[in-house]
Amino acid sequence: MKFPRALTAMVVAGACALAAMPGMAQQKVLKIAPHAFPANLDPINVTAYITRNHGYMIYDTLFATDEKGAIKPQMVDKWVVSPDGKTYTFTLRDRLQFHDGKPVTGEDCVASLKRWGARDTFGQKLMSFVDRIEAIDAKQFRIVLKEPTGIVIEALGKPSSNVPFIMPARVAATDPFKVIDDNTGSGPYIFKKDEYKPGVQSVYVKNRNYVPRNEPPSGLAGGKKVFVDRVEWLALKDAQTQLNALLAGEIDMIEQPAFEQYPQLRKDPRVSVVDTGTINYQFVMRFNHLVPPFNNPKVREAAMWAVNQEAFLRAQVGPDNEGMYFTCPSMYPCGTPYSSPKGSGFMVKGNMAKAQQLLKESGYDGRPIVILRPTDLQSIHKLPLVAAQLLRQAGFKVDLVSMDWGSLVARRAKKEPADQGGWNIFLTAWVGADLINPLVNATLTGNGEKGWVGWASDAELERLRDQFARATTDADKKRLAEAVQVRATEVGTHAILGEYKNPAAVRKNISGVLRSPALALWNIQKN
Repeated sequence: MKFPRALTAMVVAGACALAAMPGMAQQKVLKIAPHAFPANLDPINVTAYITRNHGYMIYDTLFATDEKGAIKPQMVDKWVVSPDGKTYTFTLRDRLQFHDGKPVTGEDCVASLKRWGARDTFGQKLMSFVDRIEAIDAKQFRIVLKEPTGIVIEALGKPSSNVPFIMPARVAATDPFKVIDDNTGSGPYIFKKDEYKPGVQSVYVKNRNYVPRNEPPSGLAGGKKVFVDRVEWLALKDAQTQLNALLAGEIDMIEQPAFEQYPQLRKDPRVSVVDTGTINYQFVMRFNHLVPPFNNPKVREAAMWAVNQEAFLRAQVGPDNEGMYFTCPSMYPCGTPYSSPKGSGFMVKGNMAKAQQLLKESGYDGRPIVILRPTDLQSIHKLPLVAAQLLRQAGFKVDLVSMDWGSLVARRAKKEPADQGGWNIFLTAWVGADLINPLVNATLTGNGEKGWVGWASDAELERLRDQFARATTDADKKRLAEAVQVRATEVGTHAILGEYKNPAAVRKNISGVLRSPALALWNIQKN
């Protein structure tokens, strides 16, 4: 049937008008398969990277780390340090506001830093120097130190877990050991709590009131300009399902593809493999120091001598991905200023005979050790299998307990014995930015139950970290960082399992993906 020209024109005009109406126009939606799913939405309460990534979507930071590792102002416009080095005064930049429309104030910053400082390892060390943090007025606050330290800006600009995100004071008033239930931030995206489905999807929409810095983006710093209307994190837990969805154009990005998929991805003309990291990741094996048998330092030592990095790397990353994994003798990422083989170098190859002898000498009673294994985190899910095999060779009895990553994060926070719902070992990966010095590196803390899960306790380790915080020369810092590593190895805080890269896979119509210490989803354009 043919319509009169006038009617046709009216239909076309009406369609154009509808398309122009708010909410009716076609939105640009960025669909991502993230490396895990955020069960805990509080980035101060937990160190899980998926929760950190959620934090960067909806919160902003006072300072930020750029692509080259330099700390730059973000929410801060300017700051002044007193001549005696004990008072830092910060002025916020104009037009900062939370998603509920209320302005960001000095009071919000004070409350947020206090909550962060109670949980984060670097924050705890900074707070040991702090006399008080106080708001001056709506746009200013100050940090007054008991004695000078050069770590203030470095701590406020730390790029990864736990990040000192700024929250409304009413939210930051939540006990740091309890999970917040209010996700109001001031960042470039707004969390759609009404569309959040645990284990299914997490949705974010563009914050149209966000005012980015007038600078090019670099890492987590600079102007956070958003070019899409909506971001959907879709929990496609099966790696093959993620790959099929990417190749079919049903999703735009896989944050961390399964390692065995890289050979295919590199050959497919529809996608690009994009290295989004700035420093290599590091695999680690963490012991629970509170309960038997790893409350015994000799048992921890035996487990560390059973480690063989090549075995972990080849199993997890795969022999077809040569150039994506590297043995490393240092607890600090290789190639960074404090990397050294001293003390910890034996874990590159290990020595099974020595591990067996140490375990016999330890008095280990043969009780099974519980190793937690995540089933849905492709980047680390094979590590527990290798750990179980090596530790059994050393003489341990091993129980592998499988669960999704969200459940593992919840269980690893429990301090009960392993046979009462606790644990003995879990394996994980840290982004290199979280390991580069003794203060930011949570695996090196010795402050017991105030520290990272595993709860290593050693006064000497804390004394050395304190000295590092007071050091003023590069030579002293290098010497003390090495001493911390040696002592951490003696204590048996954890075992190092080597380093790797895990680039993202994106459709060819996606551009602007940034290299940064954490996943940054601003600056991305979908053409």
